[in-house]
Amino acid sequence: MKVVFVDAMYEGVVHIPKDILAKLPEKIMLFMTAQLLDQKPDLVKQLQDSGKKVFLTKPRHTIHDGQILGCNTVFLEGDFDAFFYIGDGMFHPQALMMKNDKDIHIFNHAMQEYKLLTKEDSLIYRKRIAIAQASFIGARNIAVLVTTKPGQNKFVWFKKVEKDYPDKNFYYLVNNNIEFDRLKDFPMFDLFINTACERIAYDDYDKFDKPVINFEDLPK
Repeated sequence: MKVVFVDAMYEGVVHIPKDILAKLPEKIMLFMTAQLLDQKPDLVKQLQDSGKKVFLTKPRHTIHDGQILGCNTVFLEGDFDAFFYIGDGMFHPQALMMKNDKDIHIFNHAMQEYKLLTKEDSLIYRKRIAIAQASFIGARNIAVLVTTKPGQNKFVWFKKVEKDYPDKNFYYLVNNNIEFDRLKDFPMFDLFINTACERIAYDDYDKFDKPVINFEDLPK
């Protein structure tokens, strides 16, 4: 079956209100959803005309600089003061909270709303990662969750780091979807390692009856 992906762009014109521009620090890293990418040059100009220095980067899984996905839970370095996200919803900007400790300024262009996420908002995720890492150190029998979905399957990547933990016994649970209720059928495991979408271990943390950690967060 042939699959065709078509970009669906936002039809309106996005203007960043002056009161929001005034809230932004001097140096910002700009992100937006795919629906706004055709307006990126104008958005950058609006920010630069207000005296801001704009940084753009292309996280993994994305195609364009300045584009962000909900799975972009990566640490981003650079000489900038904060993130600025333009788009609707919280799923995308929350991805920046997982690995970064900079403020995230959010402008919902559809609702004309502003929101600020601070370092304190990301603390809950950092605590969860630290607890999961401590649990992993003491775990011996570990279930590795593997999805068959294209783009989310990281089985090969995990196999490259598996050898770094010779004292652990790894068992693989493979399925298209991560079915949380079915995981209760495996009480013999001390911990789950997630190799599917990283947001599962963060957003669905309380759906697991055992500690869960993304393989990207394993202690080195």
